[in-house]
Amino acid sequence: MLGYDDIDVTVAATGTEALALVNDQQFDCVVLDLRLPDMSGFEILEKLRDTPSLSDLPVVVFTGKELTSEEDARLRTLARSVVVKGAESPERLLDETALFLHRVVADLPAEKQKMLDRLHRSDDALVGKKVLVVDDDVRNIFALSSVLERRGMTVLTAGTGRQAIETLESTPDVAITLMDIMMPEMDGYETMQVIRQNSSLRRLPIIALTAKAMKGDREKCLEAGASEYLAKPVNTDQLLSALRMWLHR
Repeated sequence: MLGYDDIDVTVAATGTEALALVNDQQFDCVVLDLRLPDMSGFEILEKLRDTPSLSDLPVVVFTGKELTSEEDARLRTLARSVVVKGAESPERLLDETALFLHRVVADLPAEKQKMLDRLHRSDDALVGKKVLVVDDDVRNIFALSSVLERRGMTVLTAGTGRQAIETLESTPDVAITLMDIMMPEMDGYETMQVIRQNSSLRRLPIIALTAKAMKGDREKCLEAGASEYLAKPVNTDQLLSALRMWLHR
């Protein structure tokens, strides 16, 4: 289902084979089942995390296993995204992997575009959700707000880090935050650190948006408390995919 001429797909039937492959070749994304004949998917995820050269490799867990709340919480810390096999799972798997592989949806074959179109039209994950957009540039706020409002989201805005913190503390039902990094006075890194100190906001998904995509930026964003990192100018498909992924949880 994922295969097309814009990507190469390699298949491994066991955990041992998969680990040998990722250590030997470079991959852009891994789709992992939790039930393998020789080891559990959790063991593979932990081995990837503990290998410095592989710790950033995006992993989409695709599983039919009913997850306990402990397993679910453990997976969230280890994998970039989790798709539980169900009615919409093929479309979601295509969507999540497209995000990590930077696939251009318009270049995919018609039937795959249709699948994604169906998924995106049923954007129940976004409809009615409150999103806080934090940016000191009114034009950016306007551009992002119009995209999100068209998808049925309620958009709140903040022009400074301090305003963002005040809004989050006074509005308990914000579902997700888009955080610009380069802001005067209090930048996005500092703002995220303060947000994460509030125990009720520790699990709030925060997508960091940064104009200068420098090496080490992603690590810096994630260390400061971001859930996800996107470079500006923001690609609408990527942004919506990231929002779906975090709000689907």
